[in-house]
Amino acid sequence: MEFRLLGTVSVDTRRGPLPLGPAKRRSLLAALLLSANTPVPTRRLTACLWDDEPPSQARSVIQGHVSRLRALLAEGDAEAYGVELLTAGDAYALRLPETLLDAQRFEELLTLAREQRDPADTVLMLGDALALWRGPALGGAFAGPPLQAAAHSLEESRLSAVEQLALAYGRLGEHHRAAAVLRTEAVAHPLRESLSAALMTALYQAGRQSEALDWFHRTRRLLADELGIDPGRELADAYGLILRGDPVPDLLVPRSAAEPARLPVPPRPPLVPAEAHADLLPRAPRGFHGRGPELAALGRAAAGEAPVCLVTGPAGVGKTALALWWAHRNADAFPDGRLFADLHGFSDTGEPSITEVLREFLLALGVPPRRIPESATAAAALFRTLTDRLRLLVVLDNARDSATVRALLPGGTDCVTVVTSRHRLEGLIASDAARPVPLGTLDARDGTALLAGVLGEERVLGEPVAARRLAELCGGLPLALRVTAARLAGRPQWTLAHLADELADERGRLAHLAVDDTGVPAALRLTLQHLPGEAAHHFGRLGHHPGTHVDPYTAAALSGTDPLAAARALERLGAAHLVTETAPGRWELHDLVRLYARDLDPASGPQALTGALDHYIATALAAAETAQPGGEPCFALPADFRRPAAVRDFADRAEAMGWLAAEREDLARAVTAARAAGLDDRAWRIILLQWPQVVWRSRDNWVPLLSTALECAQAVADPYAESRVRTLLGWVLSEEGRLADALTLLEPSPALARRTGDRLGEATALINLAVVQSAQGDLDAALTHCARAATLAREEGNPHTEMLALLHLSRTHLTSGAPEQALRVARTALDLGPEHEEAARTSLLHTVCGEAHLALGDEPEALRLLERAADEAESTGYDEGAVRALEALLRVSGRPDHRKRHEAAVRRLAAEES
Repeated sequence: MEFRLLGTVSVDTRRGPLPLGPAKRRSLLAALLLSANTPVPTRRLTACLWDDEPPSQARSVIQGHVSRLRALLAEGDAEAYGVELLTAGDAYALRLPETLLDAQRFEELLTLAREQRDPADTVLMLGDALALWRGPALGGAFAGPPLQAAAHSLEESRLSAVEQLALAYGRLGEHHRAAAVLRTEAVAHPLRESLSAALMTALYQAGRQSEALDWFHRTRRLLADELGIDPGRELADAYGLILRGDPVPDLLVPRSAAEPARLPVPPRPPLVPAEAHADLLPRAPRGFHGRGPELAALGRAAAGEAPVCLVTGPAGVGKTALALWWAHRNADAFPDGRLFADLHGFSDTGEPSITEVLREFLLALGVPPRRIPESATAAAALFRTLTDRLRLLVVLDNARDSATVRALLPGGTDCVTVVTSRHRLEGLIASDAARPVPLGTLDARDGTALLAGVLGEERVLGEPVAARRLAELCGGLPLALRVTAARLAGRPQWTLAHLADELADERGRLAHLAVDDTGVPAALRLTLQHLPGEAAHHFGRLGHHPGTHVDPYTAAALSGTDPLAAARALERLGAAHLVTETAPGRWELHDLVRLYARDLDPASGPQALTGALDHYIATALAAAETAQPGGEPCFALPADFRRPAAVRDFADRAEAMGWLAAEREDLARAVTAARAAGLDDRAWRIILLQWPQVVWRSRDNWVPLLSTALECAQAVADPYAESRVRTLLGWVLSEEGRLADALTLLEPSPALARRTGDRLGEATALINLAVVQSAQGDLDAALTHCARAATLAREEGNPHTEMLALLHLSRTHLTSGAPEQALRVARTALDLGPEHEEAARTSLLHTVCGEAHLALGDEPEALRLLERAADEAESTGYDEGAVRALEALLRVSGRPDHRKRHEAAVRRLAAEES
């Protein structure tokens, strides 16, 4: 477990980050962590959560957040790490080992770094300390004044560490690295004079005197323009030292006594005269909004030596706009010029030759036309030579492949190259250490700001709900937002709500997102035309997928291919940013991309949908069989069932249950699509096959989905299906305490099963009916039905269902005051159970046996059996069984560990049901 303040406020566990929820809960956690192991009064927490007058119910809000934090920490096994959220009167304290807090480890590493004699060790420790930072401190929290002050203090510590790291590099003589480290921070904090002075000193020691002087004048102008002041003593002293060419004193760069002073290396004269300053950069984009993290990432990527920065993303996401905006904001960092070339890698007009691009670059650098070589190889060599000692920015826009980019890279270590591409260009990453800066879509706030930048704030503020809806319908894609804004700008009489209503209709949305030859469809078409036929075929079928994500098995079922071919196609589509890999083997499509793909081949829709539905049926069958070997239900497949080329294998129950849980939403979407297509025979099967998950998480709102399955079964007049669905739905209703509704559903179920010869289905229906009857006090009927169910299962040779019937028969005997019979039946069930029988069921049987021994007065044996039952339930995560066993234990045992385990199981169960 790890608590993070140096970046987004978060708690990482072995299962992943805890879902902390709203900003105020993160603020509460941040306030507790900043005073870890110390009580924090409610009044101070209130100041952290509200920066103005707090609401009257502030204390209740804080109590609610504390309660939820406790539950989240319990889910993350906080107790095992010595973490506890305590209440101390009118205060709360978060007790934890300080090694679990990144801010504390950061401070410890800083202390150790200051104690090192070897600067190489100092560099290593400071590097480890700074690596703990993952963004601005206390990110994601609501920054009330106390938290703002804390974030500022942490940021000051980070900047101090950066300055110490640069000094350590200076002691090692690695002045270029010191300058690279300092430049990033000096750009981000241009008014921090200590950073600028340190950067000037590092540049001077690296032999870059003119650049150091340029930085001074830039900072001097900023101080005058922004603050109306002159440079302070530290900055002025560094400037004077550089002008005089003096050695840097030990005060500025600490060295060991044995290390001789290094004289500054005189700067080499530029090969290109100053009057040949190159600037091919197009104008800055208008209406640019947001992208703070991406701009920062681009700045970090550009801070290295001879860096290549790779801005990647799907068509229309704003890659060129980001590159140009960053280039214009950082113009002063490139005194020798800025070059730009649109490589038209995804254009109908064709790509320019490398020679053509290099000719433009060389002309801009002042090379006479007659001296420009004819061959691309010679022109590239001359370009690298000319740029060897320059500080130059090269922007290569719309690159399609790595080879083209390599031929256009400058030669200087102080040059920065920014490449934009719809492809990932992994070859460039491998060969030239390109630093990727992936670009995603805009959030609703920035999308709305983009609309306001084109339409004017007044028009957007007049319809804020419609503006946000437009941003969401455009999927945060800047190109779609700009086309939408252009349509509205040309039609001042239109309301934003009117256009939002038009875009809400998926059938015409893409048509509304095109203006002349510009728009989302045109951009996607240009991307697709560069893909091989197999990838294009898969892409067209993905548009008919009813779910939110695909894996190679789903993609193969949609396309009528095999998973290996589908995986290759998904990789190609992912490299072109037409699909996004959100987890290993899990891919998603942007909504607008999905609509475009669907329209490519509408005639293939029915076949693709049926393939996907049959894939879900086949995979769910495999999952159910793995999760519950020998369990029910089983059924005949549809007459026109199309078996997939390959079906996923599940290694064990945990993997199968994990798949059912992860795919629940997409399985529900598949059911909706099946019903809309008139495929009710597939719909009820997809629902019913989730029964292992339904049984395991019975109170997880399954009633609506199972009610849909019942409607489907009745629509196709299938008594087998109707019986099976009634049986499962009735059991869920009984678990929810809706006994009357459950009884109404279950009473016809055994007869429906008998009509179709489904003897195991009849047995299961009788068991569930008996459970309800027992709960309503009709114990005789319950005993009769459980006994009949056990007989049917035994005759069918199904020990799994027989064991289930005997479990409920024994519990009913116990309820009716017959512990001897209960114990006999439970032992019979335990002897019957196959080796692979799930621990949850044996836990319940051992609980019955323990309770029966209690009723018979044999307390030691009862305690042994109930302890075993609780262990079995806890080991498999069966919280309901653990609660039942521990409740029985608490009736005869006052042990604190039993009470603690019971409370923990109740909390887990409540969290599952909430």
